[in-house]
Amino acid sequence: MPRKFLTTLFLALLLGAPAAKAAVLVKDVRLWASPYSTRVVLDLSAPVGHKVFTLENPSRVVIDLKPAAVARSTVLPAGAGLVQSVRAANKAGGEARIVLDLSGEARPRSFLVRPEGRYGHRLIIELDGNGTQVQAPVLSADPGNRDLVIAVDAGHGGEDPGAIGRRGTYEKDVVLAVARRLAERINREPGMRAVLTRDGDYFLSLRQRVEKARRNGADLFVSVHADAFKNPKARGSSVYVLSSKGATDEAARWLAERENAADLVGGVSLDDKDDVLASVLLDLSQNASIGASLEVGEFVLNRLGAVNRLHKDSVQQAGFVVLKAPAIPSLLVETAFISNLDEEQRLRNQRYQEELATALVTGIREYFYRNPPPGTWIAQNRDRIEAPREVVVARGDTLSGIASRYNTSVPALRRHNGLRNDRIRVGQVIAIPGS
Repeated sequence: MPRKFLTTLFLALLLGAPAAKAAVLVKDVRLWASPYSTRVVLDLSAPVGHKVFTLENPSRVVIDLKPAAVARSTVLPAGAGLVQSVRAANKAGGEARIVLDLSGEARPRSFLVRPEGRYGHRLIIELDGNGTQVQAPVLSADPGNRDLVIAVDAGHGGEDPGAIGRRGTYEKDVVLAVARRLAERINREPGMRAVLTRDGDYFLSLRQRVEKARRNGADLFVSVHADAFKNPKARGSSVYVLSSKGATDEAARWLAERENAADLVGGVSLDDKDDVLASVLLDLSQNASIGASLEVGEFVLNRLGAVNRLHKDSVQQAGFVVLKAPAIPSLLVETAFISNLDEEQRLRNQRYQEELATALVTGIREYFYRNPPPGTWIAQNRDRIEAPREVVVARGDTLSGIASRYNTSVPALRRHNGLRNDRIRVGQVIAIPGS
């Protein structure tokens, strides 16, 4: 066949035939396992049609995407949670197939997420299995006198790193470290126990965090975060509670918008109308708990001021979704500014994490010793136990004032803490002797 004819035929096919639709690239596959579900995230170059179905013997979930192709650079993750292994292949006809080999039966749910924050288009597959959640250890109280339950919420996690410091520190990592230390200290308190909303690097929606606090009958919800701002000189700790109206100031409004966007960064389905109804019902029951939130917030803020300067010297208010737990006093604590080089370094320091946890539990304890819920072990025993066992010295504290507050004497405090005189410093931990 003449070469000229072949060239003409090729050009005719190229120019006259409709162009083939470009394949969407699967650029990365990521896996996150939590006690509740396993999440598979496909990073895509653009939105794509997809089909998800299950197979049995052995249990598998199959994800077909078309027109799509798995990029050559894609590294498949090792198994985690319900997923034992991940396989992928490019099929004929411009279709990409990803297979999840499972350890047991699971119910898949999939949805596309638009670009948000550092992420582009994503397809998210949630696998809900029949696994049981490991609960925090329960410290038993006297029969009929229940423990106070404190829900400790480490912000962000998994797909959502939160703010990132200039040294590369992820907010999700440092706040989990502080939350674990806080939970440990709470569990050491007579008549108190902690429930961590997350105890690993996985994503939870804001509603899931609230729901876990409700399921565990929490008396207080404390969400731990690390602040960030475009001005790297911003520094200090803050405490926020829910506002049923406007934010305290523009900074509080900006922060609430950033934290509320965590669901978009982490990726949640916004198609469930029940979420909208639930939000309305939650809002109707908030006003009763906002007053208590403000009061406990003042105790916590006062103690935070003993270990770090305060960014705001009063409790701030804004419309945080994660604080919308009905009838539960709720706080959002910004431990420090991760966008500030000095405070980022402090947040990475285990000693500072411990100081933060001590300050938080001291403020929480002081509030509940003054306002114990009826039927709790603390309500029955607060006048005849040694608690509080430790106090973080705040600005304005004196040894005589601490002695008066906790029904002991200055000489007893000096002996118990090995003090030579009555001088104490801000941030110092004072142990309270038994009464």
